[in-house]
Amino acid sequence: MVQKKDAVIVTEHLTKRYGTKTAVNDLNLTLRRGEAFGLLGPNGAGKTTTILMLLGLTEPSAGKATINGKDCTKEPLAVKSVVGYLPDNVGFYGDMTGRQNLRFTGRLNGLDGEELEKRIDTLLERVGMTQAADKRTATYSKGMRQRLGIADVLIKDPEVIIMDEPTLGIDPEGMRELLNLMRELSEQDGRTLLISSHQLHQIQQVCDRVGIFVDGKLIACGNLKELEQQIRKDGHFELELGTAPCDDKLLGMLQAQKGIEKIDKQGDLLLIHARRDIRPELSKYLGENGYTVLHMHQRGGDLDEIYRRYFEKAGQSDERNQFGKEKKGGFKFRKVSKGKA
Repeated sequence: MVQKKDAVIVTEHLTKRYGTKTAVNDLNLTLRRGEAFGLLGPNGAGKTTTILMLLGLTEPSAGKATINGKDCTKEPLAVKSVVGYLPDNVGFYGDMTGRQNLRFTGRLNGLDGEELEKRIDTLLERVGMTQAADKRTATYSKGMRQRLGIADVLIKDPEVIIMDEPTLGIDPEGMRELLNLMRELSEQDGRTLLISSHQLHQIQQVCDRVGIFVDGKLIACGNLKELEQQIRKDGHFELELGTAPCDDKLLGMLQAQKGIEKIDKQGDLLLIHARRDIRPELSKYLGENGYTVLHMHQRGGDLDEIYRRYFEKAGQSDERNQFGKEKKGGFKFRKVSKGKA
């Protein structure tokens, strides 16, 4: 439970309709100070519409959103004073250098002189853009523009940073640098980050919690462990098993177990669908009967699998093709430090 004094972004029954289309449907969400939160969903799920309402750029049809207690619709200037926004494709004046673009933004925010120049130098170094600072931004790669975009956002020292698809179209090395920087903004600076994305792999590396957004509705919200536990409560377990040998005796033993609903063959592996966790007795049986365990993995421990299960639960088809098949596996959510729990 997020304490009221720790709440930074709060939406209450936030809804947006365009004619008969409901883009955001009764969104209730609270983000705490210093938290990195991932708003995850396929294209068209309502993520960008949510961001537009938070930024005061479109009015909700019902409900409200506040940032630091300020109403995003009624007090947009007060909200913008504490919020930095990084769109999916940052726009800069291409005939100006990176440094000149930052100077322009700084002056728009009331900064000038030595204070501004020092801040520009510090931010360029922080985002790794010092060497390219005096080159025209028209020559920058997508990753360079995104890093300069973060420096541009930080010029006014915002408490909250909202990012819309920040890693889209960036090469692997640029993505690694950007993700490291995003983690720093939350962990070291204590800023609140709201990151909208359909990239499972990147969200899983950066965020403390995730909200899964489908057809305008928030269908699940929590950290990785909480989302996995909720799936388990629904009584669905999928176990991948590879053994040597894989014979009729083993299959007979599995079919005799209570709670096993179905066994599928996937290449050299068995995929066991069950209503409970059968690993304890299965491991004992395999050890006592001379089987060599080549592979045993309970599905559901990474964000890709958790998303798939929630997506199916919402009555949708499997849309993992929209979610970056570059998933490597083995990545975990950041551990939430004391005070963020």
